[in-house]
Amino acid sequence: MALSATALAGGCTPLLGRAAKRPVHSLPVSRLGFIKLGGAPCSPLTLLPPLCVSSLPSPPSEELSRAREQSTTMTANAQQPQQQQQQADAPQQPSAAVIERRQRRQREQQYYKLAAVAASLMVSGLAILATYLRFYWHLRDAGEMPWGELTATIALVAGGVFGMEMWARYAHKSLWHDLPSGWALHKSHHEPRTGPFEANDIFAIINGVPAMALCAYGFLTPNMTGGLCFGAGLGITLFGIMYMFVHDGLVHRRFPVGPIAELPALKRIAVAHQIHHGGKFDGAPWGLFLAVQELDAIPGARAELERLVQQSEQAKAATERQQ
Repeated sequence: MALSATALAGGCTPLLGRAAKRPVHSLPVSRLGFIKLGGAPCSPLTLLPPLCVSSLPSPPSEELSRAREQSTTMTANAQQPQQQQQQADAPQQPSAAVIERRQRRQREQQYYKLAAVAASLMVSGLAILATYLRFYWHLRDAGEMPWGELTATIALVAGGVFGMEMWARYAHKSLWHDLPSGWALHKSHHEPRTGPFEANDIFAIINGVPAMALCAYGFLTPNMTGGLCFGAGLGITLFGIMYMFVHDGLVHRRFPVGPIAELPALKRIAVAHQIHHGGKFDGAPWGLFLAVQELDAIPGARAELERLVQQSEQAKAATERQQ
């Protein structure tokens, strides 16, 4: 069988060699549809015109451009979350200003910690030495231990701590917040600190003056009155040391305080003092070590305290998981 040049060129009616002169409908075909050039006549073969590629409709160029843009947009949107996740997982390098601020903060903490530890050791050492010498001289001169005076001294140590808590509650509100001259110094405690110390620290020195005076008088006075004054002075001194570590160290993190930060009771004290700085209950609580009990007398304050404590624990747990 030979195809003509017209059929190869894409014409619509191919010629089939010698059979081209015969009618198309009378050409014999086999069962498979091939044309038989000889033999008995078969079923007529119907020829369809060939399909020309050039006759297919082409999509408009605008639709192709729109499809390409949509494909590009979908690809970019699919890659964007992955890129964001990679950026989030990548370690963020702090800026030079942040590094300098952190270093300055660490230096300030070290300075204050050194001052706090040195003052605590010096005052505690002097108190222990003074207590030993006072009762040693009594024992040497009188020949027996003054147990009544010793009991009164120990009782006034506890009384001095409790009395200072009550005094701090009163002075904090009436003298440091409500009194303009007191607020002029105390407001530095409610503002961002620019160094290791603040103007509010002057109150620690003011409270230290009566403590030293009572200890000195009691040390030099060998009787019951001297024992009571000596105990009161020791109580004020002990309160000052406790206040410095809990208030300045634990609450305001002016220096690290170590394992005492994990004690549940001290955590509630710290959160209660943060409520004071928040000002939600008109500045209460004004005290420190009995701040939780002070909040119990205010409707809704204890619930707020427990909520903040739980929130602090959850934030700490989340930080530990990230580390």
